Amino acid sequence: MTGTTALSRARTVRYTTIVVALAAIVTVSAVRIVTGADRLTTPGTLRQALIAACPILLAGLGGLWAERAGIVNIGLEGQMLLGTWGAAFFAYHHGWLAGIVGAAVMGLIGGLVHAIATVSFGVDHIISGVALNIIGLGAVGFLAKSYFDELSGGGPRNLSGYPTPPTLTIPGISDGARSLADQHWFVVSDVSAAVAGATTNLSILTILTLALALLTAWALWRTSFGLRLRSCGENPQAAETLGVNVYLYKYVAVLVSGAFAGLGGAYLTMVSSSSFTVGQTNGRGYIGLASMIFGNWRPSGVLTGALMFGYADGISLLPKNGPLVHALLLLVAVFLLAYSVFKFRAGELTTAIVVAVIALGALVWYFTTTRVPSAFTGMTPYVITLFVISVASQRLRMPAADGKPYRRGSAG
Repeated sequence: MTGTTALSRARTVRYTTIVVALAAIVTVSAVRIVTGADRLTTPGTLRQALIAACPILLAGLGGLWAERAGIVNIGLEGQMLLGTWGAAFFAYHHGWLAGIVGAAVMGLIGGLVHAIATVSFGVDHIISGVALNIIGLGAVGFLAKSYFDELSGGGPRNLSGYPTPPTLTIPGISDGARSLADQHWFVVSDVSAAVAGATTNLSILTILTLALALLTAWALWRTSFGLRLRSCGENPQAAETLGVNVYLYKYVAVLVSGAFAGLGGAYLTMVSSSSFTVGQTNGRGYIGLASMIFGNWRPSGVLTGALMFGYADGISLLPKNGPLVHALLLLVAVFLLAYSVFKFRAGELTTAIVVAVIALGALVWYFTTTRVPSAFTGMTPYVITLFVISVASQRLRMPAADGKPYRRGSAG
C-alpha cells in the first residue's frame, strides 16, 4: 500500500509539474503579445539566458552535493573565483580542454580547504565559507598579477587571447526553429525560440553542464552511493552505526562541490566571456546557492531556479533592455497573483495577502510608467533572487543535519 501511495504521489507531482510548465509558457507568450516586447522570447534572448544560467546551475549543483552530505558550502563564490583563474591559466598554455580541467582542479582545491576546516577540524561552516570567499578573491588577484602581467594579452587583473571550447549548431533544427520564432505566433514562436536558442552555437561546456545536472540527479537519488551520501546529511550518527564512513562521504561531497563551482568559473571565462578579469563572478556563487535553496535541495529545482535567475540576469545584460525589464514587471505581477491564489487556497492567508500586495505594486508600477530606470536593470537578478527566496522559504526542507557538527564516534 505504501509503495502504491508513493507511486501515486509521484505521478501527481509529475502531472502538476507539466501543467505548471505549460501554464508558464502560455503566460509568457501572452505577456509578450500584450506588451509588444517580442525580445522577451527571441532565440538571442533565450540563448543569453541559457548562458547566464549555466554558471549559476553549476554553483547550485555544487552546493547541492555539499549540503546533501551535511556541509554548508558558503564558499562557492571563492571556489568559482579560483576556477576563473584556473580556466584562463591552463587554457592559455595548454588549450581549452586543459582550461576546463584546470578550473575544476582549482575549485576542488578550494573544496579541499573547506572540507579540512569543517569536517576534520569542526570549524563553523559559515565562518569557513566566508573565509574561503575572501581568500579566493585575494588569491586570484595575487595569481593574476604574478602570472598574467607579462603575458601577451594579459595584465595585472586580466587575460585574453586563450582558446575557448568549440560550439555546435544543429543546422536543420536550428534554422527551422528560428524561422518559426520570427513569425511571433502565440506559444508556437516562443517554444521555437527556446529550441533555436538551445541548438545554435551551443558550447561544449553548456552540454557538459546539463549532463552534470542529469548525472547529479542519477548519482544522488538512484545509486547506493548517493543514498549513503544523503544519509550523512540527514543523520550521520545513524549512518555511522550502519558502517558508513561519514568523513569519507563528506570529503567526497565537498570536493565534488568545489569542482562544480570551479567549472562554473570556467564557464564565465570561456563561454560567458572570452577573457578573464579578477572578481569576474559578481556574486553568482551566492545566486547559485539561492537557486539550490529555491529548488529545495533537489536537482530539478536547482535547474529551475538557475534558469529563472539566468533569464533575469540574461535580460539585464542585453543592450537597450529597458522595455524588456518593463515588460518583465507585468510578467512577474501575473505570476505573483497566481501564487497568491495558490497560497490562499492552501489556507496560508498571510502569505497570500503579502504576495498579492507586492503583485499589485508591480502592476501599478507597470501601468504608471513606460520604462524602467537603467540603473535598476542591473539589479534585476539580485532583486528577484532575494524576493523568490523570501517567498519560497516556507515550503523548504533542508537536510536534517545540514551545517551541524559531527564527530566520529558520536553515535555512541
